[in-house]
Amino acid sequence: MDSIVVTGGGPLQGEIPIAGAKNACLALMPATLLSEEPLTLTNAPRLSDIKTMTTLLQSLGAEATSLQDGQVLAMSSHDLTSSRADYDIVRKMRASNLVLGPLIARMGHAEVSLPGGCAIGARPMDLHIFGLEKLGAEIELSEGYLHAKAPGGLKGAQIDLDFASVGATENIVMAATLAKGTTVLTNAAREPEIVDLVRCLRAMGAEIDGEGTSRIEIQGVDRLGGATHQVVADRIELGTYMLAPAIAGGEVECLGGRMELVESFVGKLNEAGIEVEETKRGLKVTHTNGRPKAIDVTTEPFPGFPTDLQAQMMAMLCTAEGSSQLNETIFENRFMHAPELTRMGAEIEVQGGMATVTGVDKLRGAPVMATDLRASISLILAGLAAEGETVVSRVYHLDRGYEHVVRKLRGVGAQIERVKA
Repeated sequence: MDSIVVTGGGPLQGEIPIAGAKNACLALMPATLLSEEPLTLTNAPRLSDIKTMTTLLQSLGAEATSLQDGQVLAMSSHDLTSSRADYDIVRKMRASNLVLGPLIARMGHAEVSLPGGCAIGARPMDLHIFGLEKLGAEIELSEGYLHAKAPGGLKGAQIDLDFASVGATENIVMAATLAKGTTVLTNAAREPEIVDLVRCLRAMGAEIDGEGTSRIEIQGVDRLGGATHQVVADRIELGTYMLAPAIAGGEVECLGGRMELVESFVGKLNEAGIEVEETKRGLKVTHTNGRPKAIDVTTEPFPGFPTDLQAQMMAMLCTAEGSSQLNETIFENRFMHAPELTRMGAEIEVQGGMATVTGVDKLRGAPVMATDLRASISLILAGLAAEGETVVSRVYHLDRGYEHVVRKLRGVGAQIERVKA
C-alpha cells in the first residue's frame, strides 16, 4: 500500500483550487435514475468514490461517462436493466444507499445491499427506511439486502425525522419528487449538499421548496427531465486546506471557497487567532503570529461545526496554547486518529465522545497509520508542522475524498510526496 511522506518545514504560501463537493456529487449522481433524459454534472471531483458510484449506476443499466479529465460526468438512465445494488459494489462506500429512493420511485422496486464506507460508527439505515415507508414503500431486510417495493406507487406524506440525517433527507427528497401528492419533510438536514441536490432536481423539473431550512416541501410530478448542473465547492476540502496555513503558518488562498459554506468553522478559526478574509476568488487564510489559541469545539449538523472537520481541527489544536476540548456528537467512533497523533508527541485524552487536547510546543515526525478518510488528512496536516519526517500509511482512504493532495500541498510549498508500495 502507498504511503505519504511529509517533512515539516517553513510556512506555506500560494493558492489551492477547491474541487467540487464529493458528498454533493455522490447524491447528485443517483438523481439520474429518476429520469429517462440525460443528466450532466460539471465541476465533479476526481475521486475513487465517484468511480465507485459510476460503477454502481452502470450495474443498474445507466450510462455514465467521465469527460474532461473527470471533471464532467455525463449520465443517462433511459434504459435501466436492474434494480439490484450488489454488495460487492455497495460495501465500498456508504453513499451507495442513495440509489434506494430513486429506484423505488422510478421502478417501483429495489434490492440494495446494506452499505459500507469508513468505520466511524453504525450510521444505520433506520431513518431512510422510516421515510420511504411513510411514502408507501414496503421494505424488508433479508440476507444483508433491503428488499423494497411500492405496489401502488409512492404517495406524498408528512415525514418527521428524529434526527436531521443528510442521507435520509436526500433519499426521501429524491423519492418524493415522483410521488403522487405533496410530501412535507420536517427536521430535514440543512447542509449545502442538500441545497445543491434540490437545485439540480428543480432544474430537472421537480417542484421543491424549503431547501436549506428544516422544512422541505415536495410536490410530486409525473416525470423529470434532463439537466446540466455544476457541483457546489467541497466545504470539507475547503476547511481542510484552510487549516494547512493555520497549522504550518503562512498565507494560502483557497480558490472557489465561499464563506457561507464554512461560517461556523471560520468562527472557530478566528477564535483561535487565525485570520480569514473573503476575496474575489475565494477565501484567504493567514497565520503568522506564533501558536494558535486553544478553543473548544462541538460537532453539530449544519450550520454547526462539521464532524468531517473534527480530525483536522484536532491536528491544529495539538500545538495550540492551552487546553482544548472536542465534543463529537455525530459519530460515536471518530477519535481513531488521536492515538496516531499521540505518536507524534501530541497530548490527547479521550473519554467517550470527548477529547481533551493539551497543546505542545512542537510535534515530532513519526510513522503513523490512517484509520479513515478524515483521519488520514489530519495526520498529513500534523506532519506539515512536525519536526522531521512523518510517514502516513494506509492512504487509500485519502483517495476516496481528496483529489491530488500531494500536488495541491506542494503547490503552496509543502515538502510532501507519495511513495508507491
